[in-house]
Amino acid sequence: MGKNRRIRPLSDSVLMEGRNLWTINANPGVAVRGESLRKFRGVEHRRWDPNRSKLGAGLLRTRNDPSMLLPSPGSTVLYLGAGHGTTISHLHDHLCGASNQHRGRLVAVDLAPRCLRDLTHLAENRPGLVPVLGDARKFDAWGVLLPSRVDWLFQDVAQAGQVDIFLSAVRRFLSKDGIGLLSLKAASERHQEGTDHDIFASAIAQLSNEVELIEHINLTGFEDQHALFVVRRR
Repeated sequence: MGKNRRIRPLSDSVLMEGRNLWTINANPGVAVRGESLRKFRGVEHRRWDPNRSKLGAGLLRTRNDPSMLLPSPGSTVLYLGAGHGTTISHLHDHLCGASNQHRGRLVAVDLAPRCLRDLTHLAENRPGLVPVLGDARKFDAWGVLLPSRVDWLFQDVAQAGQVDIFLSAVRRFLSKDGIGLLSLKAASERHQEGTDHDIFASAIAQLSNEVELIEHINLTGFEDQHALFVVRRR
C-alpha cells in the first residue's frame, strides 16, 4: 500500500492515499472508465482520477475536511450534468455500495442521449442509480423523481447561466442546511465580459446573496478554467 503514503478514510467507502483517491468497488471486477483496481485489506477499490472528476479534484484541493464534500451514505442526492458516469460511479460506490446495501438513491440528470446510454448501462449493475434524460433547467419534466428535498446537490453543466441554474435547483430541491456544489466552467460564460477571475468573482457575489458560501476551490491543474463552489442553503 506504499510505506510512505498515509491512508486516510474519508468515509467507509472512500480512501485518500497521499494524493490518490480510491472507492470500494460496488461492482467488483469491473472498471468503469479503465481506472486502476487495487485491493486494500482484501477489499477491491477503484482509483478515482481527479483529472477526470471535478468532485475528485475538489476532495484533493479543499482547505476544509474533504468528507464535508461527500453526501451521507444511504441518502438521496441530485446530480445535474452527470456526463458519461466517471464521477457518478465513484459517488455511487460511496452512496449506495454493492447491491445498494446502503439504500441510497442517486438521481443523475443529463441532456445528452449518448451520456444517458452510458449511465443506463452503468445502472444495470448499480442499483440506486437513476439515470434521467433531461434539461437541468426544466425541473417540471423530471422533478417528480424527487418528491422530497435532498441534503446534497452537485451541478456540472457546461452552458451559459450556470449560477442561475444552480440557484434555481437549490431553491427547488436542496433542504435547509443542505450542501450544494457548483462546478463552474468559465469558458461557458463568455457572454460576460472580463477574465476568468472576473467571472468567478461575479459568481461569488451572486451566490453570496442567496446561500452561505463555504469555499471557492480553484481546480486549475486538474480542470483549467474551472472552479468548484461549495455552499450551504440558509
